[in-house]
Amino acid sequence: MLRFEQEAWAGGFLYVAGVDEAGRGPLAGPVVAAAVLFDRPFLQTDAAKVLAGLDDSKKLSAARRDYFFAVLTTHPAAHCGVASASVAEIDQLNILRATHLAMARALAQLNPAPDYALVDGLPVRGLPVPHRAIVGGDAACWSIAAASVVAKVTRDRLMATLGTEYPAYGFERHKGYGTAAHLAALQRHGPCPIHRRSFAPVAQRTWKW
Repeated sequence: MLRFEQEAWAGGFLYVAGVDEAGRGPLAGPVVAAAVLFDRPFLQTDAAKVLAGLDDSKKLSAARRDYFFAVLTTHPAAHCGVASASVAEIDQLNILRATHLAMARALAQLNPAPDYALVDGLPVRGLPVPHRAIVGGDAACWSIAAASVVAKVTRDRLMATLGTEYPAYGFERHKGYGTAAHLAALQRHGPCPIHRRSFAPVAQRTWKW
């Protein structure tokens, strides 16, 4: 889980951040990105113990995600940046470009500022630092796995809050994904203001708000 950070350090980079996103696929809500930068001594000495079991957020239970989120957002050796791209930006730019924008914003939140990024998935346009794209990186790299957890927990909690604002849709349960229950609610009530108008299942329905 430390291989990619070590290779970046060997290349002369000092501050290496992992980057991942949550919420590219849903029909509603923003896309959220997180960037996590660990102090190098921590990764080289204590990470194996403190981060034992950290993995791609999709492979962790909700309880384990909450546990690691608490660790990552309170540990003095972990520096987290979180940002999003709004529904309006998703509809204006498209989901890929909006995701890249959220990732760039998340990196910009970090202190210390990173000089290199490890990104889950494919190459990203517009990042403020050089980066390496790693397919499956959230299961192979501590920094990206950490970003995966922070992004997902942040977005899931946001969607739970939005579920109280728009109770007809059940956002707290499906987080905006196109489940049968969500599609049935769309059919019954029409889209609400946090639905992505550019996504086909939403665009096909008449706006009522």
